[in-house]
Amino acid sequence: MYRSAHFNDYNAINGVWDEMYSDNSAIREHYEKVINYLSNESTDNLNKKEDLARRLFMTQGITFTVYNSGEGIEKIFPFDIIPRIITAPEWNFVEKGIKQRLTALNLFLKDVYHNQFIIKDGIVPMDVIYSCPHFLREMYQLDVPHDIYVHIAGIDLIRDEHGAFYVLEDNLRTPSGVSYMLENREITKRLFPDLLPQCNVRSVTEYPTILYKNLLALSPRQISNPTIVLLSPGIYNSAYFEHTTLARLMGVELVEGRDLVVNNHKVYMKTTTGLQQVDVIYRRVDDEFLDPLVFNPSSVLGVAGLMSAYRKGNVAIVNAIGNGVADDKAIYSYVPDMIKYYLNEEPLLKNVPTYQLRNAEEREFTFANINTMVVKKTNGSGGYGMLMGHAADEQEIDDYKKEILKDPRNFIAQPTISLSAAPCYIQGMLQPRRIDLRPYALCGPDGIEIVPGGLTRVALKEGSLVVNSSQGGGSKDTWVLA
Repeated sequence: MYRSAHFNDYNAINGVWDEMYSDNSAIREHYEKVINYLSNESTDNLNKKEDLARRLFMTQGITFTVYNSGEGIEKIFPFDIIPRIITAPEWNFVEKGIKQRLTALNLFLKDVYHNQFIIKDGIVPMDVIYSCPHFLREMYQLDVPHDIYVHIAGIDLIRDEHGAFYVLEDNLRTPSGVSYMLENREITKRLFPDLLPQCNVRSVTEYPTILYKNLLALSPRQISNPTIVLLSPGIYNSAYFEHTTLARLMGVELVEGRDLVVNNHKVYMKTTTGLQQVDVIYRRVDDEFLDPLVFNPSSVLGVAGLMSAYRKGNVAIVNAIGNGVADDKAIYSYVPDMIKYYLNEEPLLKNVPTYQLRNAEEREFTFANINTMVVKKTNGSGGYGMLMGHAADEQEIDDYKKEILKDPRNFIAQPTISLSAAPCYIQGMLQPRRIDLRPYALCGPDGIEIVPGGLTRVALKEGSLVVNSSQGGGSKDTWVLA
């Protein structure tokens, strides 16, 4: 096979699973068509494609907001033009594993807010659940439609040096990033129109249709045309682009808290023709800001009285309120036990080994080996507040240890896992960069559906393991082969 100059400087990283190259430096079969195609493209042509992608992202406003820059500035989401490719057998395994995991997590949420058998049987310690800030007593004994708590989930997966998939974390509250998955595919169609059908790539564009179908099925009123709204915190939210995209693709109203009002335990939307009753709210507002009468009294993002309408069953809310107790990182290490407890099955997808720092022995072990650990806050997100032991100096480590000792329950540690690497087009050459994968699962009355693909996030900085966009990461299109 002819190889172009793009490959001359591609050096697979030692001890890391490479998505394109096997151990003996042969190209994996499922990458061959893409590599043949790229080999016939000049560097000039690929640079033009990269530039076109950047301009398309710019003109379509595909952005995210970075808060820690001190400016709250909107940035274009960096996009790498080389797709990440997953074979059909690999995807089948991932799909089964996610369905198994979500089934158990849904059962856990129902149990923890009702009978609490899992606590009584000593599988998950009571203090871990009751000390979780996202365990909401307001949800205790409150029934949700079809017993579905997690309607939308984003499960973060990584691969170790042997290519085995691990779950890094579960996102069960308001998972974001799906609009980038959809936009990445649209951009790829523009860049490589012939390549997608040649490679028999499965489609991801059904996502909004499946989500809309599931939202319709949740309507408490049995009417032919229920009113569905997407509740956004507004234009200053980092994921506002996603809120507008999903509302447009589903054909539902995009609203903010001030557009809704509760009267007689029912939610109404203000319209030019008067009040219109709302049946289903797909909310992208966090629990604590949803209802100032019940949670944070100073919130202006939510709707006063929303919880009363929810309790009465007059409105469905997606995802359910209180889900944070299931994706707290201190609960994460108990998910394999939940799968065995509720389903009597062995977990298909493994957890990353996790040390609970509230436990003195595990804390001592972590402190002794902190240079090989990643330490995270149990309720942190976006890559903020993490300690990467291998990259931190002594002063940073000492300061972080002091933070941990103030409230050990708020921290977990995991060994640094070498994320797999995939080829990225950087400065006219193919170079390996670390990646993860966030597939999106939709749970409805008919079961769990996962569109074949997801958001592949890329650590664009050489040597970096942090893929979050807020920390300088980007993304690439994810191809699942039929």
